Amino acid sequence: MNPLLKHLQPYPFERLRRLHADIIPNPQLAPISLGIGEPRHATPELIGQALLASLPKMSHYPATAGEPALKQSMARWLERRYAISVDPVTEILPVNGSREALFSLAQTVIDPSRPATVVVPNPFYQIYEGAALLAGAKLHYAPSLPQKNFGVDWAAVPTEVWQSTQLLFVCSPGNPAGAVMGLDEWRQVFELSDRHGFVIASDECYSEIYFRDEPPLGALEAATRLGRSRFERLISLTSLSKRSNAPGLRSGFVAGDANLLKAFLLYRTYHGSAMSPVVQAASQAAWDDEAHVQLNRQLYRQKFARITPVLQQVMEVALPDAGFYLWAKVPEAFGGSDTEFSRQLLAQYNVVVLPGSYLAREAPGADGQPFNPGAGRVRMALVAETAECLQAAERIVQFIQSKH
Repeated sequence: MNPLLKHLQPYPFERLRRLHADIIPNPQLAPISLGIGEPRHATPELIGQALLASLPKMSHYPATAGEPALKQSMARWLERRYAISVDPVTEILPVNGSREALFSLAQTVIDPSRPATVVVPNPFYQIYEGAALLAGAKLHYAPSLPQKNFGVDWAAVPTEVWQSTQLLFVCSPGNPAGAVMGLDEWRQVFELSDRHGFVIASDECYSEIYFRDEPPLGALEAATRLGRSRFERLISLTSLSKRSNAPGLRSGFVAGDANLLKAFLLYRTYHGSAMSPVVQAASQAAWDDEAHVQLNRQLYRQKFARITPVLQQVMEVALPDAGFYLWAKVPEAFGGSDTEFSRQLLAQYNVVVLPGSYLAREAPGADGQPFNPGAGRVRMALVAETAECLQAAERIVQFIQSKH
């Protein structure tokens, strides 16, 4: 048995199930879950139509590198979205969703024969941690700070950590707080990568759900603006799960450094992770269409515009830059305990929220004292229809007011 498996921690949703195991929710209220970030808006019909039309292609083995037509579609999307030019042959690779790619990229990049550290934001998407541990690396958790709009102070990461770093995971827009990295922050991490030689993996799966006039800056876009047009040591990852409400399609792509993608393609050839021809055809239809993306974004904007002010009556919570989560502070009436807030809310009002501490790890802060930067907050996934989310918000208001 692989001895590294013992280092893996339970996923947040397994911990949530255990937290709620002994609770009997209020039977007078219909259950509402804001716990899991699974898109629940309708999947566009054009994706299903393309799937059905391409069924005859199932009689062929797919190439791991992907069909040229799909890769050209992805390159066109990058050009439309970010005004950048990417070679579809050498700088793009289709993947079976960003989660699978995040994991396998770490296995490709990390050299366990020498000291290896992976730096991750804290809180974080747990696949970053598992990918690093199973690649034989150590982790450094860089806290997201409220005073930086829940961004990371990269300058606070000790030099000795950077010296052994082989991979940096960034998430912009962030999960759970939705913060977007600006050009100056990208310049900073690029300079650190140049100095210490580590690879940057930029997780951008929430890039198309945003609430500001200007869309979020992407990693490849930032690199191009800063004169790094060959994307040295940089890989961007995105998917159709959030953009197109198609999490079950398991489709996305990575783009960036051609040398890294050459090695990544070799790994994936042995890994057996070629994308189905049927999924490739549906994916091409999705990447070529923006109308459904604009409609989806408008639905989220309308929903957040209604829900956020309701919760602001009783909680410290703000509209994020992007994404479909609210990152709310637990009121003092609950002693700041995110787990107790979650338990009592389910028991009394039949609403599920995810404790923020389950999305983070306890690690030393700037003063050297350990702390969990997710503790005292809860993540609310506003993925259901507006009426259901609004009902959940109203119950949360009643719940908190009852404590006063």
